[in-house]
Amino acid sequence: MAPAERCPVCRQTFFCGRGHVYSRKHQRQLKVALERLLPQVEAARKAVRTAQVERYVPEHERCCWCLCCGCEVRKHLSHGNLTVLHGGLLEHLASPEHKKATNRFWWENKAEFQMKEKFLISPQDYARFKKSMVKSLDSYEEKEDEVIKEMAAQIREVEHSRQEVVRSVLEPQTVPDPEEGSSAPGSWKGTNSQVASTSQQPSYVDLPPAPELDWMETGQPLTFIGHQDTLGIGNIHSGATPPWMVQDEDCSFGNQQIGPSYEEFLKEKEKQKLKKLPPDRVGANFDHNSSTSAGWLPSFGRVWNNGRRWQSRHQFKTEAAARNKQQSHKKKS
Repeated sequence: MAPAERCPVCRQTFFCGRGHVYSRKHQRQLKVALERLLPQVEAARKAVRTAQVERYVPEHERCCWCLCCGCEVRKHLSHGNLTVLHGGLLEHLASPEHKKATNRFWWENKAEFQMKEKFLISPQDYARFKKSMVKSLDSYEEKEDEVIKEMAAQIREVEHSRQEVVRSVLEPQTVPDPEEGSSAPGSWKGTNSQVASTSQQPSYVDLPPAPELDWMETGQPLTFIGHQDTLGIGNIHSGATPPWMVQDEDCSFGNQQIGPSYEEFLKEKEKQKLKKLPPDRVGANFDHNSSTSAGWLPSFGRVWNNGRRWQSRHQFKTEAAARNKQQSHKKKS
C-alpha cells in the first residue's frame, strides 16, 4: 500500500501514490484553481504597456494567493502617497523564484503545458513595465502640480477679495454735502449744543408725571388701569428683599410643626399593616392594652375545649353560618 500523501489542490489525503494527479477530480480542481487566478494575472499583464498611478488608499493593501508558490502576494505596489496598480503582482510573476515554483507545480500536478506561459512574465515585459511606470509617475506629478497651481490661484483670488472687502470697510467715509441742512457744520454745532443742554437738565426722577392718555380715543378696546407703582415700597431692582424671602406674620416656623409627628407616623404605619390582614382572623378584635389577670386564658381557637378536633370544626362552622344569617337579616331590615 502506498504511503499517505496530501494534495494541496484537492485538500485531501490520498493513498494511491502518484496516480492521484491523473484522476478526473484532481484535474477538475486544478482547472478551477487556475481559472480563479488567471483574471488577476491578465489584468496585471494589461498594465505592462500603460502603468496606472493613483493616490494611496487602504484598499491598495489587498493581497492575492499565488497557487504556484503557495503564498500571498501584494497585488499593488505602494510607496508613500502613491500606488502603482498591479505593480506588486507583476514584480512577483517576473521573479526567478516564481518561475522555478511554477515549473515544479506544473510537473507535480500535470497541468496543461500551454497554460504555463500565461502565469509567467518575461524580463523584457517587466522592463517595459518599468519604463511605462516612470512615464506615468512623471505625468501624475505634472497633473498634481497643475492641481496645486489651480488651488493656489483660487486661494490668492479669495485672499484678494477678502482684502478688498476689509479695505472698503476701513476706508474713511466721503465728506457730506454742505448744502444739506441736517449734515451741515452748523447743524453739528446745534446738535452739540442740544446735547450739552440736555445733559444739564434734571434727571427723569424730577420730571413731572406724564399726562395720562385716553386709551379709548384710539378706537381700541383697551382699559387703562392706572399707574401701579406703590410709594415707599421697593422692589428687587432697587435692593429690597424679594417677596418669597419675607416671612409671613400669621405663621411662625419656630413653634409650628409641619406634618405629623414620628409617633403618629408609626401608629398609622401599624394600622396600614393590619388592614392587609383578613378581618375574621383569630384575635382581630382583641385589645392588647386591656388589663387582665394572671389566670386569663384566651377563649378563641377552641384549643382548650374537651373533645375531638372535628367536633370543634363543626361547631365553628355552625356558629359562622348563624352569624352570616344574622348579618343578612340586618342588611335586609
